[in-house]
Amino acid sequence: MRRPVALRLQAALGTLALAAATGVVLAMPEAAAAAGGATGYATQNGGTTGGAGGQTVRATTGTAIHQALCGRADSATPITIEVEGTINHGNTSKVSGDSCNTAADKIELKQISNVTIVGVGGGAVFDQLGIHIRESSNIIIQNVTVRNVKKSGSPTSNGGDAIGMESDVRNIWVDHTTLEASGGESAGFDGLFDMKDNTQYVTLSYSVLRNSGRGGLIGSSESDRSNGYVTFHHNKYENIDSRTPLLRGGTSHIYNNHYVSLNESGINSRAGAKAKVDNNYFEDSKDVLGTFYTDQAGYWQVSGNIFDNVTWSEPGEDTNPAGPDPKSNTTVSIPYSYGLDAASCVPAVVSATAGANKGLKVSDGSCTPQNPDPSPDPTDPDPTDPTEPSPDPTDPPSGTNLSLGAGADGSSKASGTSYGNVRDGDMGTYWSPAGTTGSVSVKWSSPTTVSKVAIREAAGSAGAIGSYRLVDHGTGAVLATGSGAGVISFPAVSLTKITFEITGVSGTPKVAEFETYAG
Repeated sequence: MRRPVALRLQAALGTLALAAATGVVLAMPEAAAAAGGATGYATQNGGTTGGAGGQTVRATTGTAIHQALCGRADSATPITIEVEGTINHGNTSKVSGDSCNTAADKIELKQISNVTIVGVGGGAVFDQLGIHIRESSNIIIQNVTVRNVKKSGSPTSNGGDAIGMESDVRNIWVDHTTLEASGGESAGFDGLFDMKDNTQYVTLSYSVLRNSGRGGLIGSSESDRSNGYVTFHHNKYENIDSRTPLLRGGTSHIYNNHYVSLNESGINSRAGAKAKVDNNYFEDSKDVLGTFYTDQAGYWQVSGNIFDNVTWSEPGEDTNPAGPDPKSNTTVSIPYSYGLDAASCVPAVVSATAGANKGLKVSDGSCTPQNPDPSPDPTDPDPTDPTEPSPDPTDPPSGTNLSLGAGADGSSKASGTSYGNVRDGDMGTYWSPAGTTGSVSVKWSSPTTVSKVAIREAAGSAGAIGSYRLVDHGTGAVLATGSGAGVISFPAVSLTKITFEITGVSGTPKVAEFETYAG
């Protein structure tokens, strides 16, 4: 597993004048990202690094956030947006551009990647304005408050979700946030943290969710089972009626959370979902774990939890509570390392760490809040990582170069270059991104098996390519990560489009050939 990204907050910016009325985006002289490193399932599938390695800007309005997204070289150019102040309908407009797809009634993170949104200074509050993530990947949201987002009444935003994810979303880390409503569905509110329609590899950590009818869901219906691999840890759920969360299919890891006043039900695992539920503290609540409101069973593995003044319903046709003596009815394998705090100290450690404007404190598994540790630079691969590919341009793959005669496309290209130059077999022609980073793809009309890629740089540009991700474009799965050009090997996969994303550089990248091989 790659080590998490270098993440830190920018320090003093007081000498820069912000245009408060328009929320003008100001470029910072040095890149920054979120503090700490991603945890849980967000570390899988290539990891979640957000805007690390890209430009850092400051925004004080929703329009300025959209301007920052739209001002990038392309939709994959890394960027960190530092937000301060109150973001609402009055200062959030749609902005157009080739690198964005925004809307006026929400913060729209649609068809983009490699973005961090982090609250700084006096704090960032998204007031009655939700954050919508759609067809996007590698997003970090940290140290912000999202409150009172409605689906009915006035004003409405994001279908009533504080943070909502849908449609082929991958690798999202939401950390140290406060998500809150002022009532349930009858008052116009919906979920605080919803995932549906093929959303995977998500972590919600050190956050507060409160005063809502619905905490959140994974899967919009019993048939929407394409979601999963979600971690919830060190969060506080308080005064929530149900869905903490509701799980339909998929796998979740739920540990070291504090649940207080769950009024109707809590973790609702159903429709084949599996949840590993470790060392949580449930307090003054009802039916905190089980399958509820359906006859389609879900499953759980439990250990180390504390149930303090929890009441349980009798089993029924559509009610299967795990208590009053919860037992495991499945096993769940967790692919990442993590440290468990004892359940007895969870209320104290979560109180000291969870939510926006808490100094981004975390727990180290010893029940003692800690300041976040700086993490290594993502452009410096971990030499001890056995999964890190080792490109070697002197060892070309054998067999037929499948790129010859295939199609090609990508992000914005530099003037005078062509996508087709990477699959024409001619080292004298090349593709170059319009910005410092970008992506290029090779595609076929029918599924093609690939297990090796050779990236060859044009003459005079050797060494310009820094960090990269190799992605199955159809599924969003990360096949390999690393740095430099050369030969990249990975487990054979059948696909119709493969994308080489350049995420870090030391010069102007010039890809002469993007060769693909079956073996």
